Amino acid sequence: MMISFPGLSKLKTKPDIQKLERYLPLLENLVHHVNLNRKNGRMIFWISDLNVRWSSVFTPASIFHLQGPKFYQVNNMHFELGMTLFLYGALFCEQALEVVVSDLVQSATLFRKAAGLYNYLAQEVLISLPSNQVRPPEATPSMSSIMSLICLAEAQAVAARKAEKNGKTEGLLAKLHWGIVEFLVEALNMWQVATKECKDISSRLLDFILCCKTLHELVSYKYLAESVKNDGKIGIAVGVLRLALANAKKNVPKEESWTSVYKHVIDELTGLLRKYEHENEFVWGEKVPWNDELPFPEVDRSLGEKLSYQALQAFLYKIAMHIQLYHRKSTTFDGVKEGLDWFDF
Repeated sequence: MMISFPGLSKLKTKPDIQKLERYLPLLENLVHHVNLNRKNGRMIFWISDLNVRWSSVFTPASIFHLQGPKFYQVNNMHFELGMTLFLYGALFCEQALEVVVSDLVQSATLFRKAAGLYNYLAQEVLISLPSNQVRPPEATPSMSSIMSLICLAEAQAVAARKAEKNGKTEGLLAKLHWGIVEFLVEALNMWQVATKECKDISSRLLDFILCCKTLHELVSYKYLAESVKNDGKIGIAVGVLRLALANAKKNVPKEESWTSVYKHVIDELTGLLRKYEHENEFVWGEKVPWNDELPFPEVDRSLGEKLSYQALQAFLYKIAMHIQLYHRKSTTFDGVKEGLDWFDF
């Protein structure tokens, strides 16, 4: 599984990440001072006229927005901070996809950074937004929690790919893929909360999570079947593959691009089942257990751990201080514009 954000995959992410890393310390410092002076009359007036507007990639298209995407306006600095951090996490995910072919370790680390960022966003930033305001899905704590779990699943998927490349045992690979399944099950449970917090959520994200969950279930069962087959229990291996294929029929993906991947995995398991059934019928003659007698994949989630955003945040402040010292030697600032001309969007 690899999540992709529409429109961002064509970008070279490094320059965009660098711009955000220069902007975020300034924005967080501004939010801090706004909070300190939130009862000040001039501050209240300024906040009421912010006109901060963002569109959403998770809002479904509508016939009522023919001239472009729907925009959400929330006059609150935490809204600007939350949406900017959400974009920052999305760019981390895109960068992870860019490097996955060349550097699996870096790719997994980027997904873990994104997971930590989304967790911080859910627990520390978005809870400050008034719950009675209409806002995009990205500005709800539950959606950030979902994204954190998806990123953890992505990080473990990359780690599982590295384990496969290094020739690890089928038993370990089955555990790693089932760990991915459990992350996605948690994301599905959080989806129920998200739909209550925000009605404007496209069902495509739900379809994506269900599809990835089904695929990793299939792969986990495949490795489990190969593991028990290597232990001389071919009857159990046949039962595991039959169960996996039966369960897969419950969640057939709707997107054409996902269907091709789904079909490839189904064909692989079907071929393996046919091979094991033939061998068992003509050589071993083992009884195939009932479904409730079959082993269940064990779980290993140790490779899908999020990295703390606070550590990254401290690093960004150091960058901002170096930039500030450099420009103070060569630039004269004027009033509220101080610091806003350090970079060009």
